[in-house]
Amino acid sequence: MSAGIPKILILPGDGIGPEVAAEARKVLDALRSRHGFHADIAEGLIGGAAYDAAGEPLPEATLAAARGADAVLLAAVGGPRYDSLPRDKRPERGLLAIRAGLGLYANLRPAILFPELAAASSLKPELVAGLDLLIVRELTGGIYFGKPRGIETRDGQRVGVNTEVYSESEIERIARSAFTAAQLRGKRLCSVDKANVLESSELWREVVIRVGRDFPEVQLSHQYVDNAAMQLVRAPKQFDVIVTSNLFGDILSDIAAQLTGSIGMLPSASLNERAQGLYEPIHGSAPDIAGKGVANPLAMILSLAMLLRYSLKRGDLADKVEGAVRRVLADGLRTADIARPGEATVGTVQMGAAVVAALGG
Repeated sequence: MSAGIPKILILPGDGIGPEVAAEARKVLDALRSRHGFHADIAEGLIGGAAYDAAGEPLPEATLAAARGADAVLLAAVGGPRYDSLPRDKRPERGLLAIRAGLGLYANLRPAILFPELAAASSLKPELVAGLDLLIVRELTGGIYFGKPRGIETRDGQRVGVNTEVYSESEIERIARSAFTAAQLRGKRLCSVDKANVLESSELWREVVIRVGRDFPEVQLSHQYVDNAAMQLVRAPKQFDVIVTSNLFGDILSDIAAQLTGSIGMLPSASLNERAQGLYEPIHGSAPDIAGKGVANPLAMILSLAMLLRYSLKRGDLADKVEGAVRRVLADGLRTADIARPGEATVGTVQMGAAVVAALGG
């Protein structure tokens, strides 16, 4: 982390990325001019835009700038025009490379459903209105990376092998990230595992309990992953923060995302041990609507709020940004992805401008 004025790197990327990034930048500028926020803000290239300019999806200059920043705000990468490139040149490789280059191990995925949008969820409005939960997913270990792995031949038939492996140190660092996040929210943490059948989960639960002793103000509970999946669709508002492994987090975060009705509203964060983070909306580059001025910028703006809260420790400013988003939704403004049939809609720039106005002076 830099001393003094924080450094923020913005990576607009591809598709709708530059459009939504521009609106987040306006929110940042408003915080600087009206609320005394000081930051060094720079922009860089990643994904297809970087390939077009430099022949690589993650130029060295971008990675160096990211390593020197306190936080990175990334919009989106990818698009069909790059599908024929060699695999190592495709835009998505830039995203994977910057995650690896920054050592990001903790993925924070909120599922927030503003009451005004409850009808967009696939669940009954009374079950999800006001939903605000956070899933903390371990991002660099577990069955996705464990060895041995592969497809081999045994007794004349092919066998697929993957290994679930977690060390105490890997579990401890993700648990500390989750407890810290819970301290900033409702002070309730549910650890999800499968300790009744998996030894790796037995260790997971043991280490989480041990780490929890350092956070006595946070209420710790445990659920098996199958029950947690059921509870997410039965009574999702019982959760505040969930911490879980790479595989379980992958599955549960997608379930939680579906509860909100629109991925155009969902931010995310990936953090390393220094709380340096990469913040991005989960909606992707949406090339089908790129350049049309209709993309929803709210997930990008909410990603900025997460950046302020988790990397810069400016929860006061994060509250202002999130409050502004709530106000524009309460005022009835809707982009096409969150509008009901026949409801009037606004475009990307109009929605961004409304959030800036709602920030006040």
